[in-house]
Formats: sequence, C-alpha cells, structure tokens
Amino acid sequence: MSIPIAICLFLMMFPIMVKIDFGKVVRSSKNLRPVGLTLFVNWAIKPFTMYAIAVLFLGTIFHELIGPDALDLVKLPFGLDLPVGASHGEGTVVLVEGVKLLQVPLWRSYLAGCILLGIAPCTAMVLVWGHLARGNDGLTLVMVALNSLAMLLLYGLLGGYLLGVGRLPVPWQALLLSIAVYVALPLVAGWLTRRTLIAARGEDWFQQKFLPILTPITISALLATLVLLFSFKGEVILANPLTILWIAIPLFLQTVLVFALGYGLARLLKLRYEDAAPAAMIGASNHFEVAIATAAMLFGLSSGAALATVIGVLIEVPVMLMLVRFCLKTQGWFGDRKG
Repeated sequence: MSIPIAICLFLMMFPIMVKIDFGKVVRSSKNLRPVGLTLFVNWAIKPFTMYAIAVLFLGTIFHELIGPDALDLVKLPFGLDLPVGASHGEGTVVLVEGVKLLQVPLWRSYLAGCILLGIAPCTAMVLVWGHLARGNDGLTLVMVALNSLAMLLLYGLLGGYLLGVGRLPVPWQALLLSIAVYVALPLVAGWLTRRTLIAARGEDWFQQKFLPILTPITISALLATLVLLFSFKGEVILANPLTILWIAIPLFLQTVLVFALGYGLARLLKLRYEDAAPAAMIGASNHFEVAIATAAMLFGLSSGAALATVIGVLIEVPVMLMLVRFCLKTQGWFGDRKG
C-alpha cells in the first residue's frame, strides 16, 4: 500500500463521513430499490460488459495495432508447475533468468487487467463522486458496505470465470486492509468526531462553524492523489503512449455505458435524484486499489495486466468528474419524485 495515497484517500473520505447523519443511514437502508439497482448493475451486468468491450477492442479492433505477435511474460498460476515448453491456455511456459514464466499474447494480458477492474466496484472514491453530485451520502455508504461484502464473495468467483485461468486467488489481506483504511477508518473517525463535537458545542456550531472548514479538504486531497498517481507511473505512461490509448478507449466506453445503464434504470424505477446519482456512479467507478494489487500478485508488477489497471485509475478520475457534472445538469430529469 502506498502510504501517501492512503493518507490522501483518508483525507478525502473523512470530511464526507463527518457530514453523514447516521440516523439517515438507517432510514436509507430501508430503501431497497436503489440498493437493489446498484447490486444488479455491479454484479450481473458490469463484469460481462467489461469482458465483451475489452475483447471487442483489444482482441479485434486494436489487435493489429497492439501487435498480433506481441507477447507478454506473466507469472504462472498459483500451484501450477509445468515443464518449459508446455502449453497452458493461450500461453507457453518459458524460462527467463532461471524463473518459469508464462508467455501469453500481449492483448490477453491487457484483457486480464480490464477484467480485474470490471469486477471491482468502487468502495471508496464513490463516496467522493456521490458527495460532489449532491447525492444521498447515507445511502451511498449503505451501498458501499453491501458491495464490499459482495466483493468478498464474488470477486474471486467472477475473476476466475472470466479470466479463464482456473480459480482466481483473491488477495484477502489486501482487500480487507484496503476497505479498513479507505472506508472503515474514516467512517469511525467521522462518527466519533461528529458525536463528540455536537455533544460539546451543539448542532448549530457543528453545522455552521466546523463543517465549512472541511469543505476544501476533499478536493485538495483528490488533486494530491492525482499528482501522486501520475508521478508513480509517469515513466511507464511516457514510454507507452499509444498503448495507453488502446487500453483507455474500452475502459472509457465501459465507464460511460455502465453509468448510462444505472442512471437510465434509476429513472425508470422513479428514484429520487439524490439516490439515483450515487446508485449509477458506484457501478461506473472501480476499486482500483484491489484491481492493481490483484494484477500485480497474479501476473506480476511489470505485466500488461498491471499496466491496464493503472491506466484505469488515470482515466477514471476525469471521466467520473465529467459524469458528476452531467448528473448535476440533469437533476431535473427526476423532478420531485419520492424514492
């Protein structure tokens, strides 16, 4: 885990958690339609649209541009010990500096990274997107909690199925640590801060004096996170400018498509805007920390799969900010409907 990024993400989450009225969280949990919508989009639609879009672009449209004969070296699947020259799926076992690796088509390695992003719904940054879009923070928190639990059960199953490499070992420690640092820790800190300050200074002081001080912190931390991510992977990006484009296009289309499906279904279900916006955004954004950790563990940090997950991070923030702006401009689509 990157300590600077962890600190920035905490600073993004904490001001939002402090503002949450946890009484509203309990009431929001009884609103089943937006919760059911986000679970349906995240687990029944999103993984499969990501697979289809990535195969279409990386395996067909951009196949010649990536290089039909281009190869990538990735780790052998866990527990598999094959002789040099043996075939495994679309790969061949080779010996590199005394280590057995699997040589696979490069586009398939990129595909693996896209899949790992597609099966990881966001459980941290979506709190920022929902907040900026003036959504229901309490409901967003409920959906984050449910998707975190669903990820523990479904991430490995869907990953193993879509990757086609047998059972996918999920990095449970990395997943739990990520959820603890990016969601649980700021949640507890925010709850304690809110409870302590209201008890000591009153509700009016808390709302009028304390909360305005926190407002710039979320945006500042978000900008700092962007700077850190670009600085960590700047050399890789500069060395592969066209590769970045080939991977970014299907990831962009996937994000917009999943958002459009969620937002459109929310309107058909006659949800309130404050519920519809976060319900659509939680499916459109990705849990990039888990995706990057899994790609590095399964395929290697220098693999095309790991590169694809990093590209997903770099394009997600500007795309999600674009969708936030779209949401704010289309609040009128939902009128005064009661969820």
